[in-house]
Amino acid sequence: MKHFVILLVFVATHQQSPQVTTPLGDIVGSVLTTRLNRTIYAFRGIRYAQAPVGELRFKPPVPVEKWSTVYNATTDGPVCPQPSDDPISEDCLLLNVYTTQLPDGGTNPKRPVIVFIHAGGFYSGTGRSDWAGSQYFLDQDIVLVTINYRLGSLGFMSTGQDVPGNNGLKDQVVALKWVRDNIGAFGGDCDSVTLFGYSAGAWSISLHLVSPMSQGLFHKAILGSGSAIGQFDLPRNQLDLAKKQARFVGCPDNGTVNDMVACLKKVPAETLGNTLPRFSEFNYDPIIIWYPVIEDDYGQERFLSDDPVALFQKGNFSNIPIVTGITLQEFGYEAFDIVNNATLLSLLSNDFETYAPIAFLYERGTAKSRNISAALRKFYLCDQPLTNASLSGLSQIYADSIIGYPVNKLANLISEKSSQKVYYYEFTYKGRYSHFVLPGTNETWGPVHHDDLIYLFYILPLFPFFNEDYPERKMVEKLTLLWATFAKTGKPIAGVEWEGYNASTRKYLEIGEELSVKEGLHRERYEFWDSL
Repeated sequence: MKHFVILLVFVATHQQSPQVTTPLGDIVGSVLTTRLNRTIYAFRGIRYAQAPVGELRFKPPVPVEKWSTVYNATTDGPVCPQPSDDPISEDCLLLNVYTTQLPDGGTNPKRPVIVFIHAGGFYSGTGRSDWAGSQYFLDQDIVLVTINYRLGSLGFMSTGQDVPGNNGLKDQVVALKWVRDNIGAFGGDCDSVTLFGYSAGAWSISLHLVSPMSQGLFHKAILGSGSAIGQFDLPRNQLDLAKKQARFVGCPDNGTVNDMVACLKKVPAETLGNTLPRFSEFNYDPIIIWYPVIEDDYGQERFLSDDPVALFQKGNFSNIPIVTGITLQEFGYEAFDIVNNATLLSLLSNDFETYAPIAFLYERGTAKSRNISAALRKFYLCDQPLTNASLSGLSQIYADSIIGYPVNKLANLISEKSSQKVYYYEFTYKGRYSHFVLPGTNETWGPVHHDDLIYLFYILPLFPFFNEDYPERKMVEKLTLLWATFAKTGKPIAGVEWEGYNASTRKYLEIGEELSVKEGLHRERYEFWDSL
């Protein structure tokens, strides 16, 4: 009897304080509960790279070293510097791991792994459990990893030789290497890693697909509402933006680049993060400020060395199964800000050539830019002065230019050259909850950008927990099953025949109240963008 009691105490302690042994050292975690009351073994705030502080600021990430004591991974770490009410620290290169089955003795479940790269325009967001809660996804038999990566100027400053750039993306590479080397200790299969990114996270994956640094680190990809392939060329550096950052914090911008960077290294990280609103040029636009860059060769390991469009056209990308798609309204809600603000509406109407490229992310101040502006105004706005009646046209431009067309263009490029299938979707389910409600009401307009994430992750600060009493549970079950079966098999199980996408049939899955296969998503609109 005594030994039985001791065994029960041991089991209870193990369940409440799960511990794993990784090649780096021992890690202790905590216990959470899924929507359907399964036990989650949660390991939060695990360091995957050394703190990027001091002389390591603006440098590529340095992998974490082994530790000798038990690593405490029972609570979330801070978010990377950004305007936020969450705890902030430059020492933020951390990840979370969640599973419902750890290895037991000689048995390892080797479950498929989903690594989630968060949204946020490369200047905000986090993988913390309050913003990317595992309680929905972990009712599926997967291992989930969520990561932080450096943001804003700390992650994406590029001045040339002094700071070649893309450090936030290189952070993601180091996190993927950590997963490769350590995920087996959590019951994950390092040979079945699905990289799932949303918005900026999907932008990131579209570049991981062509980056030599990322090859072999993931085996399937889900790109939600984002692509780095659009009506724009990635820059080779962002020195002008770096100088603007320097001016905002009182560093010299008219001397040598080396002196400017040396000064920026001494500025508190929170100060750099909090300058974000000062970069806006038209309302909250541009929605992307710090871009990934094509790196010139200064002897560094380059994340991206060529134009990604050219790389996709040559077939120089990871030949793996892909899921990609959009929501119905995407960033269309931004148009409400314009039509409800007389000043903004007047500016855009009277000087469309200046402000449209800022809002809709295409080149500025060139003959091509002026031609694009004229074509947009004619196609979407009937060449009319902008009024409240312009809402529909403006919302479509926001939806297509920032998300819809770049995602479609990427699907076309990949499906043309890949031997693996591309699964294309549009999320049209209009639920009771959304990231945007119609002004002056509680009525949802969506689904807008991010709204499909509501059914994949428990987002504690914004939405209720969808237990069995909520009708939203049906969409939670549907969407988590789609992505989990894709992570396991390379084919999403939809209950309908979701065929691979190609540029001729253009078949896609509509994810609404029901699942249905359709053809030619916004074909006329996207062919218009192709013509520009």
